[in-house]
Amino acid sequence: MKKLYIKQKVFSLGGHFSVKDENQEDQYMIEGSFLSIPKVFTIKDLNDQVIGTITKKIFSFLPKFFIAVDGKEEMVIEKQLTFFKAKYRIESEQLEIQGDWWDKHFEILRNGERIAAVNEKWFTWGDTFEVEIYEQALEHAIILVVIAIDFVKQEEAASSSSS
Repeated sequence: MKKLYIKQKVFSLGGHFSVKDENQEDQYMIEGSFLSIPKVFTIKDLNDQVIGTITKKIFSFLPKFFIAVDGKEEMVIEKQLTFFKAKYRIESEQLEIQGDWWDKHFEILRNGERIAAVNEKWFTWGDTFEVEIYEQALEHAIILVVIAIDFVKQEEAASSSSS
């Protein structure tokens, strides 16, 4: 099992933050596009190689986000039409999210087997997620899913505060 920590920098305009290991050493860097359409997050390893992207679809009636891992589209997160509470659908051929992903306490499964557990850490400056990875071959996909879910939550918070 490997533990990674995703700490988003508070007040970062472009959305720059890192993924660290248990020794607080950088493992991945996340860069969000600033004032560009569509909004894209690019995730790179320590060798500056892109491991994945998260893109918000433009010209969509409801918000929709695409997650690509190692150049291949792996997952789509799409807002559902509801009258009261926001609801999102996560589509993936390989991965399934179980638990309360909206409150950042969930598991990521593949073929019914737990490959990762994600929990928000309390009492920290900015959001910090502890990600326990049980299937290291899927580490890139797991990191991208966690970042995408946080991106969706930020977009929802921004749209509800502007209404």
